[in-house]
Amino acid sequence: MSVQTDKLEAAHRAVVTAAHVTRLVQRRLDDFRSLLKPDDSPVSVADFAAQAVVAHCLRERLGPIAMVGEESAGELQAMLAAGDSAVPNQVLDAVRTVWPNASMDTMLEAIDVGKDEPPDATAPYWTLDPIDGTKGFLRGQQYAISLAWIEGAQVTIGALGCPNMALDQAQPLDKVDAAGSIYMATVDGPVLEGACAPDSQLHTMRRPAHNPAAGICTTASVEKGHSNQGATAQVLAWIAQHVPPEHGGVADPVRIDSQAKYAVVARGQADAYLRFPVKKGYVEKIWDHAAGAIVALRAGVRVTDVDGAELDFSCGSTLARNRGIVCAPPEVHERIMEAIAALRPGQPVSG
Repeated sequence: MSVQTDKLEAAHRAVVTAAHVTRLVQRRLDDFRSLLKPDDSPVSVADFAAQAVVAHCLRERLGPIAMVGEESAGELQAMLAAGDSAVPNQVLDAVRTVWPNASMDTMLEAIDVGKDEPPDATAPYWTLDPIDGTKGFLRGQQYAISLAWIEGAQVTIGALGCPNMALDQAQPLDKVDAAGSIYMATVDGPVLEGACAPDSQLHTMRRPAHNPAAGICTTASVEKGHSNQGATAQVLAWIAQHVPPEHGGVADPVRIDSQAKYAVVARGQADAYLRFPVKKGYVEKIWDHAAGAIVALRAGVRVTDVDGAELDFSCGSTLARNRGIVCAPPEVHERIMEAIAALRPGQPVSG
């Protein structure tokens, strides 16, 4: 078995195991507490549990790992130090459903595998968003578990689990699917898809060709604070005005949170994912895009920033050399970049 295959299989197992845990927590949300980080973004019991489980699964299969994750155990350790063990115990109970002999100490240590900055530029590492779209998760809707292997400036393996999103595109995206879906990609292979379950068979995903007559259908977050939706509206309005409908008008957006948007574009259910900075100087985090980007790329979709530059994963935990995201098949990507150039000639569109 090749090293890449071993990592791919380890990533698949880690994500579907974490999906099992997050489903259990989501079904019992009323029984669990959620917290606010210093930036007022939410973090749930499932965020911590999923990060612990992914780290544990990867180390079981691969040995010691380097991982950059969104969460750290600091908040849970502070609670324990203050004599408040309710949330840490809830996280541990969730983890023990798949890791029965976990202790509080081993669970906290597993979470903190992902707390550091990336190693030096020559050392590869994993990056993880244990629950991308926490607000969607807390609403009982869509979210993603995003795990990727980064070498240098490039993502070479991605596992994007969408535990509530059906493989069958005829099913509504605002409903919870019992099986969910997972998308696996490597830098030199096709996208594989299957149910988000340990015993599921993965099959090569085929993205249908874009149908210009149907218009350009974008994805849009349910949460409006994640992207400058005014900038997106301007771009789409320009396309609607300047491009004949038979060559790419504008259709109603698909509303869905998290990196599931990358999967929706990759499998042809939407034509574009646009993310404009919400404020000047805003920088994207690597774990918010790594797995989704490689899945879309290997499906034949272009993924750049709003200036047309390829995403650069060599800047630590952020995409510091990029601004925003334009994810679309080549012919749609070209239309979008034309609109951006026309709206701000010679200048990038900013939030």
